[in-house]
Formats: sequence, C-alpha cells, structure tokens
Amino acid sequence: MAKIIEKENLIKIDKGPVVILPLKKWKEFERALEDLEDAVRFQKAISDPKNQKLIPFEKVKKMLKLP
Repeated sequence: MAKIIEKENLIKIDKGPVVILPLKKWKEFERALEDLEDAVRFQKAISDPKNQKLIPFEKVKKMLKLP
C-alpha cells in the first residue's frame, strides 16, 4: 500500500512527489501532449523518403471517385 506524506505544500506517494491539478487543467496538458506526439509522427512521416512517392492527380481522382 502507498504511504502518503504531506508537509509544507509537498505531497509524496511512496518516494515520488505528486502534482495535484484540477481535471480541466490536466485535460489541457493531455491534449497538448497528444498534439505534440501527432506533430512528431507527422514530421517523421513526411521526412521519410519512402513516403515521398508521388501519385498522379488523375489516379487520385479515380481512387476518391471524383469527377
């Protein structure tokens, strides 16, 4: 079982300090982190030479069933 220690505005569970945030603020951090992770994945995808293959516009139109 975790041991909770609280003194002088510092809360520890076992040996590690903890941060207590309102849920709304945590959701903002979570969204920002997900956006950052998406940006990193996107950057890796577009910088990979294997993803640089070009597809003719007419073929894309056909694939998307556009007029």
